[in-house]
Amino acid sequence: MTNADPQELAKFGDLAHKWWDPESEFRPLHEINPLRLDWIDQLSAIRGKRVVDVGCGGGILAESMARRGADVLGIDLSERPLKVAQLHAMEAGVANLDYRSVSAENLAAEQPGQFDVVTCMEMLEHVPDPASVVKACTDMAKPGGWVFFSTINRNPKAYLFAILGAEYLLKMLPKGTHEFARFIQPAELARWCREAGLDMGQFKGMEYNPITRRYWLSGDTSVNYLLACRKPQST
Repeated sequence: MTNADPQELAKFGDLAHKWWDPESEFRPLHEINPLRLDWIDQLSAIRGKRVVDVGCGGGILAESMARRGADVLGIDLSERPLKVAQLHAMEAGVANLDYRSVSAENLAAEQPGQFDVVTCMEMLEHVPDPASVVKACTDMAKPGGWVFFSTINRNPKAYLFAILGAEYLLKMLPKGTHEFARFIQPAELARWCREAGLDMGQFKGMEYNPITRRYWLSGDTSVNYLLACRKPQST
């Protein structure tokens, strides 16, 4: 059984041709990417590191990490976004970047302990078994390696901001992008990380001002948030 929802794969596949349009439905991803890229880089110093981006979609984060000098593999199970990512990287002449259609669990079995940095951003809320992805990301990381996640909290404020606000009022995202029941509370993600064997690092919230269209990182994890963890060194 593959840990993927066919409807979710189809949803993002249908929008694949718009992935690199910064004024399309993927505008929020383009706007938050510098924030998350800088945060990942500040903690893990990605230049020269081997990185895997789990659930890479059309490659916005994967390509930006490669441009910072990382050796990046982006993986996803939605074929059309992967093709878009490959084409964009080829046209832009970005080296040290590859893409594969493979699940996190299968890659973890194939290449355990092979990556200095593992990123899994805006993906956990779209799979049937997010804890399985957390475990796979942990298994892929080298001892001492960094593992980064981002997702959306599950509470009334997150429903108001991430679904009603972003999808219906501001129309920043297509209606139906998110399913509230799949949102993940920080305590749940922290538990899955500890159970997988990760050392907890730091939580960061991501906030947005719809008037100025500005995003920033903060200590408020009530809606969008990120988590940095490390895999313990071998004893």
